[in-house]
Amino acid sequence: MINSHLVASAPTILPWSLIDNTYSTLKKRVREALLEEWPGLLPTPGYYHHLPALNPPPVMELGKFIARRIHQMRVGKGYLAAHPTWRSPDADTSCPRCGLEPETFEHAILTCLSRQGARSRLLHGVSSVGQDAPLWSSLPQLNMLAAFIGATSTVFLPPLFPPDTPPSSPPLPLSPLAVPPPAFRVFSLPEV
Repeated sequence: MINSHLVASAPTILPWSLIDNTYSTLKKRVREALLEEWPGLLPTPGYYHHLPALNPPPVMELGKFIARRIHQMRVGKGYLAAHPTWRSPDADTSCPRCGLEPETFEHAILTCLSRQGARSRLLHGVSSVGQDAPLWSSLPQLNMLAAFIGATSTVFLPPLFPPDTPPSSPPLPLSPLAVPPPAFRVFSLPEV
């Protein structure tokens, strides 16, 4: 395909292993330089303690809704009582479920007594939610955390009008006969 008179002046083609190693080395250097310069170009807020990364964390494989809730709890911007972002600074930070401790991320997931049943059922092997906990690199443990958060409605928006007093006993289920049928309105068609 190459003209014979051009072959002598054509540069020699490098072996593929050298090209691959050179590309990998350059790519690694560029990524390292980007991660070094990123905090200077776009500094993170003081409350955000995560290092910049070029790859999405495993928590992003859970789905938008639950991944957002977990991320909000990790950075202290969720709907927990100890997260000051959505309340007045002088609001009560004690856990609304157990009332024993401030409702932090660690308390809501690991120590709240009212969530003990769901915790023993759904969070096997999760003992820490710290920044360097093995939870954040294990997709099976993240799936367990997502199931726990969904089952306990942790970090969901609190009710707009909470009840004044908790019910003393659970409401009895209604039988299908006790529910009134929906009201229908009957319209008559005009005669032609």
